[in-house]
Amino acid sequence: MHNSQVIYQSQDELGQITVHEDGQYRLLSFAKGDEQSRISLSKPNVLQHEYTQAMMLSLLFCKPKRATVLGLGGGCLIRALLDTVPGIKLTAVELRPEVIKIAEKYFHLPRSKRLQIVEQDATSYIAKTQDKKVDLLFTDLYLETGMDKAVIAENFIENCDKQLKSEGWLVINCWEGDHDYTNLIELLRNYFIDIRSMNTSSGNWVILAGKRINYQTAKALKQDALKLSSDLDFQLSKWLNRLAEV
Repeated sequence: MHNSQVIYQSQDELGQITVHEDGQYRLLSFAKGDEQSRISLSKPNVLQHEYTQAMMLSLLFCKPKRATVLGLGGGCLIRALLDTVPGIKLTAVELRPEVIKIAEKYFHLPRSKRLQIVEQDATSYIAKTQDKKVDLLFTDLYLETGMDKAVIAENFIENCDKQLKSEGWLVINCWEGDHDYTNLIELLRNYFIDIRSMNTSSGNWVILAGKRINYQTAKALKQDALKLSSDLDFQLSKWLNRLAEV
């Protein structure tokens, strides 16, 4: 962000947390040059990062009643899901209590009866059997040093699979420059049948993995994307065009 100013800064055992603002956008970062969350001050409900927009492609393959998001950040993905999916019940899992406070104070994270926030390590949370399985499970786990490597571990993927309903979908935000993801795709094949992915120009690699094959035609998906775009206030078709089967 050019000409930005720090409006809040704090430190916890995992590192520094900073909120910047430049008059147009507000940004959450965990390290210099890093962007964890970004909102437009004029349209705070509209997703700004390419990878979060791409993650919303999952709504074309699944009509979720329940979803879990691992990694809260500024809560942008949570707010978009609450706004877009009527009646959805969400659980957000976040390790750092300071991040939760910042999301509520600076990034308009709503207080809702449909939202439960769990302050816990995501890998510990996902390892335990929850009361109810979910339709969608999002992983967006990043630290000061980059993507949490736990995401590409076999026990993590297996535990994600156990949290999902029989027709559920796992959505993973990866950073393509950090790792060779060939092993991750092969690992996902042990638990998921329908695997699709796309790259964004920002360096993120978004993976959608379904437990059952989605047989919708390209035409039907495009029509649904057009309808959903009006609710999201950005062109979802842009990302659908990049999505490919793996």
